[in-house]
Amino acid sequence: MSHDSAPAVHRQDYGRSPRHSHERGDERGFRQVLPYLCIGVVLVAAMFAADWLLPNLFDSALPTRAQDGLTLTLSVLIESLPFVALGVVLSIAIQVWVPAHVIHRLLPKRAWPRRMVLAALGMLIPVCECGNVPFARGLMMRGLTPGDTLGFLVAAPIVNPIVIVTTHQAFGMDGGILLMRILGGYAIALLIGWVFSLHPEPDTLLTERFRIACDDAQEAHGTRLERSLSQFIVELRAVMPALIVGSAIAGAVQVLIPRSALVAIGSDPVLSIVAMMLLAVTVAICSNVDSFFALSFASTFTTGSIVAFLLTGPIVDIKMIALMRTTFSARTISVLVAIVLLAAFTIGAVANLVV
Repeated sequence: MSHDSAPAVHRQDYGRSPRHSHERGDERGFRQVLPYLCIGVVLVAAMFAADWLLPNLFDSALPTRAQDGLTLTLSVLIESLPFVALGVVLSIAIQVWVPAHVIHRLLPKRAWPRRMVLAALGMLIPVCECGNVPFARGLMMRGLTPGDTLGFLVAAPIVNPIVIVTTHQAFGMDGGILLMRILGGYAIALLIGWVFSLHPEPDTLLTERFRIACDDAQEAHGTRLERSLSQFIVELRAVMPALIVGSAIAGAVQVLIPRSALVAIGSDPVLSIVAMMLLAVTVAICSNVDSFFALSFASTFTTGSIVAFLLTGPIVDIKMIALMRTTFSARTISVLVAIVLLAAFTIGAVANLVV
């Protein structure tokens, strides 16, 4: 087989033709977002059921809570959009403007040093978790492995400069919260990068849609500007539906969980960690400002629970899970979530013992 005929055969393997590729892409995109839409419908139904069956469980009426949920949805969405746009721009810079050989030449050849450098790369990129997903997609399109890229994706929302500054402004150096957040997040990132680097078939960690997007990027023609515009549209179409649905689910969950129930268990060294981790997953606050949200619980919750909140939210909140689902398989995300929750709980428990 000649080299010139290889791309055509590759496209045929996926059952695509140029005329129908966009239609099939739309179908895959809809199937990917459909589970989150179903979750949203279930949460809305649960909201009405809880209000009807347990009217005394909540401090405020359903219309008030629904308005709060809608406000949170919009605030999460508006807060995330600039960082998503920045992440897409950085992703395009990596995919189109920076030659792949330059990236690989700058990174260490050995596995552990390479993962350590990638995890620390977030210190140079002022993008929260929303923008890191498209940036990570760009790294993988340039040949980085899913395991190495996941190390960056997990560390960057915690070790980026804006998060470090805001966490210091909220807590200072008191209680070691800042250091535990930075070091704990970096350690979790290295653990996840190592675990997924052991997978014998790294491509299976990714969704079929993303693998096809990588093939399309490899086969793209035109000037750099034309490819940049085309890739900008591709990335927005991949990320925006998940961001909108994830924000909406986060808002709906706020209506369902009584905040008073969480505060009631804040002094327990174990239950407080579980409660704050649950809160981190559901509120979906941008990592650039979540320290100030956590500060409001500092007087009633343990130090370890605050640390667990600050480690969990930037990595596995509902919005982040929806965004990662555009790229990684459901099994990959399930393993990642389990590792993050166990590690964050352990770090929080140790913090409660030593602080």
